[in-house]
Amino acid sequence: MKNILLLSALIFSCWTYSQSWQTNYEEVKKQANEQNKNILLVFSGSDWCGPCIKLDKNVWQSEAFKNYSENKLVLLRADFPKKKANTLPEAIKKGNLVLADSYNKEGFFPLVVVLDKNGKVLAKKGYENQTADKYIAELQAIIK
Repeated sequence: MKNILLLSALIFSCWTYSQSWQTNYEEVKKQANEQNKNILLVFSGSDWCGPCIKLDKNVWQSEAFKNYSENKLVLLRADFPKKKANTLPEAIKKGNLVLADSYNKEGFFPLVVVLDKNGKVLAKKGYENQTADKYIAELQAIIK
């Protein structure tokens, strides 16, 4: 029984590792520089913003996006949940506010910001109800 639980935990951790959303901008920039990748910064209201929830479900959780992003992007999420049960640690809240002040002064949700490895804005994009493949194609056109 212990072996089955251990194996299940290992499989789950490998599955979730393939897409790693991070919350620390400085660590993301360092990783992007080391791996020569662009940064995908997503401003989200994970528990109150309908389009944010759809974007997550339809695009970010898709196998197509996971496969695309694995070799092309470092993923950074700035989440602004409203429900008390989803409250983030203070350090993450402060970091998200700094990111919003730099990259989302208008307060749009969802907002996807494509940055180069140094943090320079390449493009900003919202969400339209579209397939993951179409969203990825638009990201590819931006990143070229």
